[in-house]
Amino acid sequence: MSIDITTETVITLAEAARLIPARRRGRKTHVSCIYRWTTAGCRGVVLESVQVGGTRCTSREALARFFERLTSRAAPATRSGLALDRSVAERRRAIERAGRELDQLGI
Repeated sequence: MSIDITTETVITLAEAARLIPARRRGRKTHVSCIYRWTTAGCRGVVLESVQVGGTRCTSREALARFFERLTSRAAPATRSGLALDRSVAERRRAIERAGRELDQLGI
């Protein structure tokens, strides 16, 4: 989905940064963080933005969609009771455990 500038409340990235609650150690979100969200994204989710002249902007509605998508990705998906999104360390341990089991079976 993209920003509809005729129906959404368009704001600058600096204004967007001011709207976001304080994060780590009570610090406010820096505008460069919002810019990164519009270019590289966060956890595979990119914040929608538009270029208005020389200023990159987003919208209040785009921020809401961005946070909703981040939240839905954070909820662990399950299949047969097994979590699909494991950390790198968890995957490594599972691989090592499977390797040991195969060695014990002589496979």
